[in-house]
Amino acid sequence: MVASYFPGRGTLIEETYLKGEAQGMAAGKAAGVLRVLEARGLPVSDTVRDRVTACTDLSRLDGLLVRAITVEQAEALFEEG
Repeated sequence: MVASYFPGRGTLIEETYLKGEAQGMAAGKAAGVLRVLEARGLPVSDTVRDRVTACTDLSRLDGLLVRAITVEQAEALFEEG
């Protein structure tokens, strides 16, 4: 468990703050995935963009970022194996 020194810890205010922080981290990672694809010159469909930006799982987004470096097509980000 992580100790929190947030004023009013254990309150709805802290929960809301931490949720917002996690959402911001996810949005930043999603933007990174899309930026790598774009920098590599890969076309990114609206479907792929929506799937990446809708993802809130930080470890999944880390995996997508690694895959974005090597995939041949943006759609391949979501292929297993």
